[in-house]
Amino acid sequence: MKVILLEHTPEPERLVAAAARLCYSDKAADELLQDFTPDKVSAFVRKLVSLGHESPMEHVNFTFAIAGISRACSHQLVRHRIGASYSQKSQRYVKEKQFEYVTPPKIAAKPELAAKFEQAMIDMQHVYEQLLAAGVPAEDARFVLPNAASTSLVLTMNVRSLWHFFELRCCQRAQWEIRALANAMLAEVRQVAPLLFEKAGPTCESMGICFEGAMSCGRCANVLER
Repeated sequence: MKVILLEHTPEPERLVAAAARLCYSDKAADELLQDFTPDKVSAFVRKLVSLGHESPMEHVNFTFAIAGISRACSHQLVRHRIGASYSQKSQRYVKEKQFEYVTPPKIAAKPELAAKFEQAMIDMQHVYEQLLAAGVPAEDARFVLPNAASTSLVLTMNVRSLWHFFELRCCQRAQWEIRALANAMLAEVRQVAPLLFEKAGPTCESMGICFEGAMSCGRCANVLER
């Protein structure tokens, strides 16, 4: 898996603070960014977070290049639709000869099962190539490709949507691959906007609350104890 932050809104925290400033002051639009020292921006952003005033966060976007995740993972990822845009490698137009695939750790840890898994991937590759050789279009031949097949995509999300994504997908209850993806994305955005993502992550860490009910991993109690 590879995650790269391609682009982001310039000075994201300053822009969020300026957007929120419009809600609380009589300054004109061309004055919103005036006199905004780093200390004022920091104080403003932390105040917004503490008040739960999230709409200004929608003005800031982050764009990621993601590679080496499985189709199973990408199917979960695109369920996050609000405030998100996706461009994904097409199996219709890009032929998957010698396709790469993701092996789940619990399969990789058992040599006998790992060998069977690898053979299944090889068999599907052979059938796929036979279909192509027989003149079957790639858009139909792809029907034999597995969820394990790796994919690449470009993803853009605004801050508010990323917060929600991190709450759900950084949780220990999230599926292992999308949790690894979410944690990698969180590490990327924290480098350029540490204030905006200071409290981002699973709700047990950010709010001391778990919404998993009977399926909770129990981590919330440990967080509260600390």
